[in-house]
Amino acid sequence: MRRATGVGVLDRVVAILDAVEARPMGASELARHLGLAVPTVHRLAAAMVVHGLLFRDAEGRHHVGSRFASTALAAAASPVLEELRRETGETAQVWVPRGDSRLCLACVESTSELRASLPVGTALPLSAKGSAAQALTEEPGESSRRWFESVSVRTPGLCSVSAPVHYATEIVAAVCVAAPVSRVRAEGPGAQWGALVVAAAERLEEALRSR
Repeated sequence: MRRATGVGVLDRVVAILDAVEARPMGASELARHLGLAVPTVHRLAAAMVVHGLLFRDAEGRHHVGSRFASTALAAAASPVLEELRRETGETAQVWVPRGDSRLCLACVESTSELRASLPVGTALPLSAKGSAAQALTEEPGESSRRWFESVSVRTPGLCSVSAPVHYATEIVAAVCVAAPVSRVRAEGPGAQWGALVVAAAERLEEALRSR
C-alpha cells in the first residue's frame, strides 16, 4: 500500500516512479494505471524527464532516470577510479550531466606534484567541450567511438580522455583521465589510455546493472 503524505504533487511523482520501476510506460498508460488525468501525468512526466527523475525511450515509455543512478555510481566509483589512477598515474574522475553543466561526482587525484586537479562538486559548462563533455553529449548509438580526447581545449597545458557510462539506453556519466600534456605521448591521451578508460566505464555500467 502506497503511503500518502498529503503533499499531492510529491505523492503523484512517487506514484509515477513506483509504476515505471515495475514496468516502463508511456504517459497515457501511466495515467490509466494510476487513475490520474492524462494532462496531469504528461505535465509531471515531462518535468521529471527534465530533472533526470525519468527518461523517455524511443518508444515513448518512461523509465527511472539517471538521478537514481548517481548514488550507485558514487558508491562504485572509488575502487574503479583508484585502479584507473594506479594504471595511468594520473587523475581519474567521474562526471555526470546536470542540465547544461557537468558535475564532478568523484575524483581520485594523481600523486604527482604537477597534476590535473578539480574537486568533487565542481560544475563546468557542457559547452566547454572537454573530453567528458563530449562523452556526455554524444547521442547513444550516434557513432562507434568508445572514447573522446581533448588536448589543451578547455585548459591550456592539460589533456584528457573520457568514455561514456550507459544506464539502459541513456548516457549517465563519463569516466575521465586528466593529465598535463607534458606527460602524454605524442600520439595523444586517447591512444595512451583510451582502452583503460573504456574498461573503467564498463565496470561502472556493470555496477549499475547489478544494483
